Amino acid sequence: MKIAVPKETQPGETRAPLTPASAAKLVKLGAQVEVETGLGLGSGFPDTDYSAAGAVLVTDRKTMLGSADLVLRLRKPPVEEIGLLKSGAIHASLLDPFNEKDLVQKLAEQGVSAISMEFIPRTTRAQKMDVLSSQANLGGYEAVILAARYSNKIFPMMTTAAGTILPSKVFIIGVGVAGLQAIATAKRLGAKVIAYDTRPVVEEQVKSLGAQFLKIDIGETGQTKDGYARALTEEQIQKQRDAMKKTCSDSDVVITTAQVFGRKAPILVTAEMLNAMKPGSVVVDMAIETGGNVEGAVLDQVTDRNGVKIVGIANLPGRVPLHASQVYSANLTSLIEEFWDKQNKTFVLKLDDEIIKGCLITHGGKVVNEKLVTKPG
Repeated sequence: MKIAVPKETQPGETRAPLTPASAAKLVKLGAQVEVETGLGLGSGFPDTDYSAAGAVLVTDRKTMLGSADLVLRLRKPPVEEIGLLKSGAIHASLLDPFNEKDLVQKLAEQGVSAISMEFIPRTTRAQKMDVLSSQANLGGYEAVILAARYSNKIFPMMTTAAGTILPSKVFIIGVGVAGLQAIATAKRLGAKVIAYDTRPVVEEQVKSLGAQFLKIDIGETGQTKDGYARALTEEQIQKQRDAMKKTCSDSDVVITTAQVFGRKAPILVTAEMLNAMKPGSVVVDMAIETGGNVEGAVLDQVTDRNGVKIVGIANLPGRVPLHASQVYSANLTSLIEEFWDKQNKTFVLKLDDEIIKGCLITHGGKVVNEKLVTKPG
């Protein structure tokens, strides 16, 4: 089986979908691995490392894609490259299928079996393949590092001959994978941390990391069967904002991580809340790529609102590309290993398997994923 890994084409993307260590694993399985030259340069992996791992370096991108049985990427493919893929080929990457319906349809029309890595089920068995969690984990870390960089204060308490410096107060909104890592990182840096989530079930996790959990009574909340926070009503959102305003005004750093799967991110930090914050404070919006949690946040920019810095930098995992590539590559490789036929040395789409059923979005010329197929009635 020929596995092809092209360079990422999105401007500013530093991550690679496959590391030399993972390439060596695939070669050991019996796959013929082809990687485009320069694949890992942005994340610190030279071409020579891929060659040493047994991968073949390729300069002709079009020919490589056209002959591949399995294509591995990090981001969605350029539309113009879908026509290069042969019918029956398998394509695995992040695809943003809810917002890229035309792209999904083109993959189906081309006869490509497309796997959306966002749709990997959140089950114990699939945990090692969970790309969203592995990238969010690094994003949460980087959000705190950015906040420390732009803050006019240090994070830890210090007792000096000139007096005592009090620790910074960090407020983290959203306690998923990214939020938990942000809590842990801010605590390691010595900050006083308070966190909030609509799901009361996460309170114990917050406290286990040494942070305080902010309790807000907004009525019935919860999470989906996949572990994502449920969307709130307008009334619940207003109650939440009113309660959070005071905490924001008392905080030196606010980090927002709240996203609703497949939908625009909710606005959680309003202009009114920003106006209540002290000059020199920092707000980091981790949901900026899906619309943002912070009113007035600008994609890929750091803006100033009355002395409050609003950080809207996208692709936070891409700021630590070596490790981000390492874990993404490990997720992909785990998926391949799980469904690898050792005898025939090929990746098998087991259509009745819960993992494949969850993440396969096109197959046999059709859109097949139940999350994307509109059911009659």
